[in-house]
Amino acid sequence: MYTSLKSKENRRRRSSGVFFCLAVLFLIAGCTLGPDFKRPAPPSSRAYTYRVQPAATVRADGLAQQFKTGAKIAADWWHLFKSPKIDAVIKEAVINSPSLQSAQAGLRQSREILRAGEGVFYPQVDADFSAARQKFSPSRFGGSAESSIFNLYTLTSTVSYALDVFGGQRRAVEGLGAQVDYQRYLVLGTYIALSGNIINAMIARAAYREEFDATVKLAAFQSEQVRITEAQAEAGTVPYSNVLSLQSQLAAILATLPPLKQKLVQANHLLAVLTGHEPSEWTPPDVSMAELSLPGELPLSIPSNLVRQRPDILASEAQLHGASANIGVATAAMFPSFTLSGSYGFESTSMGNLLKKTSSIWGLGADAAAPLFHGGTLSAQRRAAMEAYRQSMANYRQTVLNALEQVADTLWALEHDAEALNAQSKALRASKEALELIQANYRAGTVNYLQVLVADNQYYQAKIGYLQAQAGRLQDTVALFVSLGGGWWNGKGKIPGVL
Repeated sequence: MYTSLKSKENRRRRSSGVFFCLAVLFLIAGCTLGPDFKRPAPPSSRAYTYRVQPAATVRADGLAQQFKTGAKIAADWWHLFKSPKIDAVIKEAVINSPSLQSAQAGLRQSREILRAGEGVFYPQVDADFSAARQKFSPSRFGGSAESSIFNLYTLTSTVSYALDVFGGQRRAVEGLGAQVDYQRYLVLGTYIALSGNIINAMIARAAYREEFDATVKLAAFQSEQVRITEAQAEAGTVPYSNVLSLQSQLAAILATLPPLKQKLVQANHLLAVLTGHEPSEWTPPDVSMAELSLPGELPLSIPSNLVRQRPDILASEAQLHGASANIGVATAAMFPSFTLSGSYGFESTSMGNLLKKTSSIWGLGADAAAPLFHGGTLSAQRRAAMEAYRQSMANYRQTVLNALEQVADTLWALEHDAEALNAQSKALRASKEALELIQANYRAGTVNYLQVLVADNQYYQAKIGYLQAQAGRLQDTVALFVSLGGGWWNGKGKIPGVL
């Protein structure tokens, strides 16, 4: 009687000890080693340059662009150029662009990897069935009976659960979540870059076409001027050196035509590739400079908002987050790991008796493994993770600085573009008025035809300079929208595969 009571008491104590150990494990399961990630503080400055930031550009072509700090940036900001042809090309590119499709597939892949990683938080349940025919010899265990041959059928299910006591698995899944964020911002960055590249290419193509036409006309006037001067030289009214000078000018003008042709061809090929087509099977729609409208009001985010908007900065922040989580993973690897497991099943020498109660088998277990000596590997891995975090932090800071520089450069580029266009507009107007005056004088007989050709030459040279300045202003306007992040956060439902 006393022995029986003592045995029961021992079993009760052992059970209490097991439950106490399990309770302690579950209580400390909330411990997550490694630093909790905190987003880097945004820049405190409210301006992009040390000089007084322009509130508006000078007036050029009748328009001064206004910078509206804090104004909303539309996700489809290219509509501000009021070109249905540009809208159509961007729409086609979003559907067909391999680079965008690749980024979207990478995002979907990272999401599935995250879902797979989250499975570690659930018990792992497996089932197994095996059938075997065996020959057993009792002499292996010191017996003298004859060997026997029998069938053995086994049906078991096992459950195992890894206790994430020190948070290594939670940090690993946190890192997978950061990778999803990185891929998401990579898609957004690809989308914005694709849009900006298409608009820039179409602006450049329009300018190249009109520059080419103006240059052809300029070359025609120069050729006529050479012909007249040659006749004058033969008549002895002008020295032959005048002919040589004009021929040199004509050759220089003609030499600019092949590069313009090449730029047109490259723009066509680039637009075909950006929209997911082979260069031989697709031609972009023709857009003239007159069809493009310059946005008069330009939104401008302050630096503290910029770092929460630009996809490249957010992607760098996601990499920083992943590096922070890896410190926790490396730290947890230096501590013990715990696993609970259990199994239940049936084992019998005949299929008919397999599922009977007398054939049941079961087992419960707990496993604890602690690293004791790894030659300094684990501590070195943790230090490496910490250095990787510092590297990611430096990369993040550099990305922010580059972004601030791009916006600052673009703001002043727009100011300088307006100044250049204003000067070119004045030159174009003056040369046009001079041409009209000389043409009137020629009809009146007060000037010769050679003077008319000279005036034509000056007019088309001024027109080429004007077209270049006009294209530069349009392209830098595109650069401002891209450098500010493209307004994707205002485009819910407008960016396929992302929002």
